[in-house]
Amino acid sequence: MAYAVIRTGGKQYRVTPGCVLTVELVPGQAGEPVEFTEVLARGEGANVEVGTPLVEGARVTGVIVRQDRGDRILVYKKKRRKNYRRRQGHRQYETTVRVIEI
Repeated sequence: MAYAVIRTGGKQYRVTPGCVLTVELVPGQAGEPVEFTEVLARGEGANVEVGTPLVEGARVTGVIVRQDRGDRILVYKKKRRKNYRRRQGHRQYETTVRVIEI
């Protein structure tokens, strides 16, 4: 089965055709096609091609399934004995993508 290692949002993902993954925000609406051109490696079985740093001419295409926000992360600051406490919540924007082809 064919696979590729792509880089998006400062992270690396191993993808195969048909897989669904959640990545950092990618601009676009649900149903629109998306293309990842930063392919670090691709392979099929024992045949593996590794880029230096990218594989020439390789691309991974997919379709945006939905735009969403991740789980809430609490940021809490405190200084002991100073009556200083701050609590802040954060939800990161993320995109769910279905990979079509490599």
